[in-house]
Amino acid sequence: MTRMARFEKVSFERFTEGCTREDVREIYDAIKLPVRATKGSAGYDFYIPYDLTLQAGESALIPTGIRVCMEGGWMLQLYPRSGLGFKYRLQLNNTVGIVDSDYYYGANDGHIFCKITNDSREGKTVALKRGDAFCQGIFVPYGITYDDACEGVRTGGFGSTDQNSSAK
Repeated sequence: MTRMARFEKVSFERFTEGCTREDVREIYDAIKLPVRATKGSAGYDFYIPYDLTLQAGESALIPTGIRVCMEGGWMLQLYPRSGLGFKYRLQLNNTVGIVDSDYYYGANDGHIFCKITNDSREGKTVALKRGDAFCQGIFVPYGITYDDACEGVRTGGFGSTDQNSSAK
């Protein structure tokens, strides 16, 4: 196995920008870093930081409190936990989240958010308790073309790479 990344908590100040709940300090202090459940697991489980109930058709933006520092040439892909997707059609709103290696240096300090939707067609309610695994991240190497000449540098956080004039 190649070791090429580490998970960290974002600062308390950064977390409070994404989580405005009254018990934010308690929530922040209880954040768990992602881990693999078994040595054969490909995915690192991300844990929901507070209790959340989603009725069918409802969505929520989850501030995970997590950032990841990884070597260049790698990305982190985020997926819903298989069981939640199978039982409730719980989905990430962007289908697969992609965390680039330079996201760590973004204006939001690389704070990873996940927007999830209960897309149940059977009217099922998803109830997640603080500390439940709700999505998983898988590290994947990627390649570039022989003639790639990209010199762009990330200046923002989420959704910022298409804003960089030097990347166009």
